[in-house]
Amino acid sequence: MSNNQNLAKNIKKLREAKGLSQEKLARLADVANNTLIKMESGENQNPTLDTLKKVAKALEVSVDDLIQ
Repeated sequence: MSNNQNLAKNIKKLREAKGLSQEKLARLADVANNTLIKMESGENQNPTLDTLKKVAKALEVSVDDLIQ
């Protein structure tokens, strides 16, 4: 499985574990909802480190936890 597939799967798993909608997580992370949807679907192949940090912070995990 590629890192990108891991990222998509991990974001979805962590988001659902916290009971967050994609829209709510996008707001918490201060990223565009469309950006989050593309990351979670695996369509966004190269999210910026800044975006990864924002999503990780909103999910209360490390960037490593997102991309492992």
